[in-house]
Amino acid sequence: MKLLQKEPAHFHRGPRLVPISLVYIALAIAGVVAGFALRQGGKYVTPYDSPEQILHFMADFPVAVRLSAFLLFASAVPLGIFTATIVSRLRFLGVRAAGTDIAMFGGLLSAFALAGSGLSLWTLSVRDIVSEASVTHAIYFIGFLLGGVAFAVGFGLLAAGISVTSGFANLLPRGLVVLGLLIAVAGELSTLSLLFYPASFLLPVTRFGGMLWLIAASATLPRTRAMLSGEANAVVNRA
Repeated sequence: MKLLQKEPAHFHRGPRLVPISLVYIALAIAGVVAGFALRQGGKYVTPYDSPEQILHFMADFPVAVRLSAFLLFASAVPLGIFTATIVSRLRFLGVRAAGTDIAMFGGLLSAFALAGSGLSLWTLSVRDIVSEASVTHAIYFIGFLLGGVAFAVGFGLLAAGISVTSGFANLLPRGLVVLGLLIAVAGELSTLSLLFYPASFLLPVTRFGGMLWLIAASATLPRTRAMLSGEANAVVNRA
């Protein structure tokens, strides 16, 4: 029996980041598209609309709500896997800094926030639950806060932890590091939307801008020590 050939020790063993990030993005976008298509032109409601409007929306489009919730919940899984994988790769590449732990905390926070938001939204697809306007409004608000502010803050910490540590170790291009830090700032400042509603524009900036950054970082971060530049190798060896 032939022995399986082992990968060289300098090769990071783990899932590839690009496919994982693409699965996360595909599920997240599919949730938005499915919800839009299945409500057949019906006006979308926000938690700031009246409880009666929210109640009627949930009662009129339960299939759209349920499918969107399913895809939103599903997107949390690849985001969590991505977080664990990229932190593992940074440590493999020699990064020994608190930024990796911050990235892990932020990524898991954002994944759990998406899962909680998806489950909250799914609950509103159950007809018996949406019979009370005040209860429907409260659940919808909780789901919105989890998928909005909680996700954005967590994703901002993920982007900051990866960008700062990769920047110091010269593992990512400077432009990508700067973009990650901008995404991080937008994510953390989105907490202001809890005080001032106009600050909510930072939520889609973090979500969709973060998707672009995620793909770019996944494709650029080295997977083997041999791929490191001479300068990066010097930094890693000093760590």
